[in-house]
Amino acid sequence: MSNELTGKAALVTGGSRGIGAAVAKRLAAEGAAVALTYVRAEEQARTVVKEIEAAGGRAVAIRADLVEPEAATRAVEETVRQLGGIDVLVNNAGFLTYGPLDEVSVEELDRVLAVDVRSVFLAAQAAARHMGEGGRIISIGSCFNGRVPGANFVLQATAKTALVGLTKGLARELGPRGITATVVDPGPIDTDMNPADGDSAAFQRSLTALDRFGEAEDIAAAVAFLAGPGGRYVTGTALAVDGGYTA
Repeated sequence: MSNELTGKAALVTGGSRGIGAAVAKRLAAEGAAVALTYVRAEEQARTVVKEIEAAGGRAVAIRADLVEPEAATRAVEETVRQLGGIDVLVNNAGFLTYGPLDEVSVEELDRVLAVDVRSVFLAAQAAARHMGEGGRIISIGSCFNGRVPGANFVLQATAKTALVGLTKGLARELGPRGITATVVDPGPIDTDMNPADGDSAAFQRSLTALDRFGEAEDIAAAVAFLAGPGGRYVTGTALAVDGGYTA
């Protein structure tokens, strides 16, 4: 690795498994000290921390249920307290939600928007208070931002598309301070939430130009690029890492 993030402090929400864990480990490998949040998967979060430490890095795990309004702000402040600051915020926590429109309850709608949108806003608001020039706010979106392949994805598409508008607003608000805001839109990624051998895997593969799933490390590499010097002139936009899903 290049160690381009040496001396930086990063927070990755939902960092105990899947894409979040891969991002946390990649940022640490690039030299950053990393805080990662979890809700119930404490053992998995501790495992990620141990792997980072075993590789010579520094990491801490923070419990934060982002359904709670104050949790995102608290996670940022705890990151600052334990790591001495925050230079990179990766909003990864979210729900993979699908189902018919008439079966979406108000409670489900509120829960998804609380984590996928509200917590991103609040974490960015809190992090921006501590970030200086060169700060990065990176949110993990979805390929549904560019293409909704069929029915049953209205809630997922709504939540993830909202990140684009939020990110554009952050880019304009924070640009004068040298802070960038971007979205990474994954396509089908092989994780425990969406395995490459799952029931809908063949359909998902057929929607990509490469006819295969990506890996969590593919998303982590994109995040590392945006967090490092290569991303210094990229802001207010979404980067599709989707195997040609939106081609």
